[in-house]
Amino acid sequence: MPSEPTKQRVPIRELVRYYLRLGLLGFGGPVALVGQMEREMVGEKKWLTKEEMREGIAVCQSLPGPLAIQVGIWISYIRGGFWGAWAGGWAFILPNFVIVAALAALYVHFGGLPWVTSIFYGVSPAVIALILHSCYRLAKLGMDDWLQWALAAVAFAVTLAVRAEVAWIFLAAGAVGILYYGSLFRTRSPASTTSSLLLGVPLVAGVGGEVALGTMLGKLFTFFLKAGSLTFGSGLVIVPFLEKGLVQQTGWLNEREFLVAVAMGMMSPGPVVITATFVGYLVAGFLGALVATIGIFLPSFLLVLIVAPVLLRYRTNLNVQGFIKGAYGAAIGTILGACVLLGRIAIGDWLTALVTLVSLVVLFRWKVSNPLLIAAAAMIGLIAFPLLQPPWVFVK
Repeated sequence: MPSEPTKQRVPIRELVRYYLRLGLLGFGGPVALVGQMEREMVGEKKWLTKEEMREGIAVCQSLPGPLAIQVGIWISYIRGGFWGAWAGGWAFILPNFVIVAALAALYVHFGGLPWVTSIFYGVSPAVIALILHSCYRLAKLGMDDWLQWALAAVAFAVTLAVRAEVAWIFLAAGAVGILYYGSLFRTRSPASTTSSLLLGVPLVAGVGGEVALGTMLGKLFTFFLKAGSLTFGSGLVIVPFLEKGLVQQTGWLNEREFLVAVAMGMMSPGPVVITATFVGYLVAGFLGALVATIGIFLPSFLLVLIVAPVLLRYRTNLNVQGFIKGAYGAAIGTILGACVLLGRIAIGDWLTALVTLVSLVVLFRWKVSNPLLIAAAAMIGLIAFPLLQPPWVFVK
């Protein structure tokens, strides 16, 4: 029998306190952040059941936008209600926004930050290790049988083939889950697994063209609203979309500036798509950073807050549970595929490969905290990059 979802209500101030800390100290990209939430909220704080955590991951992977923020909003909603979701979500974003906006101001003032490349060199392979470790934890949390692993293998292959996450793979995997686990063709007793999902259909925001105002702020907001509402893939997996729009189409950034913005998103705590803040500052100053940040994250709030009440109403339906199981398998495969794609950017020589391997050993053997691991990797980059001068960094 599936465990009953908890009814515990968490005070909004506690949600805000938790997400301010996670936004300040959480490193490693979306999968690592979700893994940290699972470890702390399910294992330590007991705010969630395993079923509720699986449910949130599968729901959010089936929607466009940044995964970690959406899971955070989901958790805040089911434990703090509508206003808890808004408060917890923006608390998650705020520390990262302040840090990246400050770094962007320094970058503009000093005409560049030479140490960025060195830190990127050391931190990026450690980020790959964090993603792999978190993916292992998430697989233990929700992968129950051969079908989920088969769906994961298909999603992994598709992600590598198209070099991005695609919406239909989650929907197709969910449909398979309905056929196998659900009640369409036979009556089945509930299996031990997740608790709900909707039809994972993305909300397509009506932001097809330029805003009427025609101002730079309006254009920035529109571009990042599109990125947040129409792009499947979190963190660096949506880099091709951003690069095409920011460098090729609008010319707001050159290639070097864009890669520095991506590096800032990787190296800073919190969600990787905070790259939008850095880009917005380079294009239009502090107000540009603010509207770009709101634009990239606003669809996540709307999607989760529209979807969550529906899901909670139908959480015991066998077909909904089947969709969840199928989509969760696809999510694991997609995460692994994205990790391979990111590895091609992050690992280019013997030292970065060694940093990845040692980071994995440390994470599995000693369970070191993410900020400590990132700090150690950054020190390695600062020391090694000037000595080795690897030509592949910022080139791939």
